Order: sequence, then structure tokens, then C-alpha cells
Amino acid sequence: MGYQRRFAIVSFTIAATFVSMSASAHAILVDSTPKANGSVPAGHAALVLKYNSKIDQGRSRLVLVGPDHKETSLPITVSADRPNELDSTAELSPGAYVIHWQALALDGHLTRGDLAFTASAKP
Repeated sequence: MGYQRRFAIVSFTIAATFVSMSASAHAILVDSTPKANGSVPAGHAALVLKYNSKIDQGRSRLVLVGPDHKETSLPITVSADRPNELDSTAELSPGAYVIHWQALALDGHLTRGDLAFTASAKP
């Protein structure tokens, strides 16, 4: 095999490795409570966002937008037992909500997203 061909194969392998590493480095939301576009009872609610990788919980953010469009920063419970989660709680009145989340993966990649849900009145 010629030098140029070997060089091309090695270069391609290295490039493919870096592409796959950078793609897997972003924190991707894989599950949540409440579910996206789901519904929870009004009142005290646990909010849990689970990601595919470990999260810097201290430098990530959760902002709750309520039915009145008021934005409230939510405190994140730091937990070594659940390093891939952002956990918080909130008092919810009936109506439509959105959680604006910002997750910082441990490798420094920042991802953002929105999680819409509804709080329903208690029967």
C-alpha cells in the first residue's frame, strides 16, 4: 500500500473519531418528568430532566415560564447519585408551562431546549 493511501486512511480514521466524539459530547435530553407536551396535576411538582451524559449541575440552568408568561429561575438540586439529571421542584397553578433548560456537559459543551407541559386542575 502506498504512503499516500495509508496517510489518507489514517487521516480519515482520525477525522471520523473526532466527529463521533464531538457528536456524543452534547447533552441530549432523553427523558423528563413531566413528559414533553404532557400533563401533571397542579400543586407541588417534581421536575426531572434526564440527559445522555453527565451534567455540570452547578452551572446548568432551568427557567420556568408560567401561564402568566412570568419567568422564574429554578434552583437545581445537585446530586452525585444522579449526575445526568437536572432536578428541581415548583408550585404549579393550572395552565400551560415551558421549562427553558440549559445543560452544560462535563466536557464544556452547552445545549439548550424547551420542554412544554400543562398543569391540570385537581378534581
